[in-house]
Amino acid sequence: MVKQKKLPSSEQLKEELKRVKNRDRYKKAFRGTIWTLVVVAAASIILSTFLFSVLKTQGTSMEPVLADGQLVIAVKTNYFESGDVIAFYYNNKVLIKRVIGHAGDWVDIAENGDVTVNEVLLDEPYVVDKALGDGDVTYPYQVPENRWFVLGDHRATSTDSRNSIIGNVSKEQVIGKVVLRIWPLSQISSIK
Repeated sequence: MVKQKKLPSSEQLKEELKRVKNRDRYKKAFRGTIWTLVVVAAASIILSTFLFSVLKTQGTSMEPVLADGQLVIAVKTNYFESGDVIAFYYNNKVLIKRVIGHAGDWVDIAENGDVTVNEVLLDEPYVVDKALGDGDVTYPYQVPENRWFVLGDHRATSTDSRNSIIGNVSKEQVIGKVVLRIWPLSQISSIK
């Protein structure tokens, strides 16, 4: 005896076609989503490698301009003006400080914390507590070639170019110029 196959009804065929179409749409959407994620990830890696870095601040050496735990963007460059905030590598850490002097400049810090560069007193509205700090540099001090003299804004607590442990920042150490605070969202602003 031969068994006859029962043919599906038109409703069953419609349901099966609908299921296959939905499956195909899902696969297409899934592939599109994966492709988009790959492109975004690749673009992010390329941008962060060649154009900018996102960094998290740690410590109080740049208060009140930057507080502990904030996220900032540093644009990759080696051209800085006095007063620019830069990020650089030191001893497997990232430090953020303010450029005070360039190669060849003479930096002097008075007992009361006033800073002069090439005998010109700096106007530093970002510094709350001026201090000579604990350093082993003899003033006046001339910044060596291809280096920057940097100071933290919270001079009483900052370890910076006033101490030979950190010293002056070389081009090889520089990550970039810190230009924007992006976290917390309520404090998004440019860094000056």
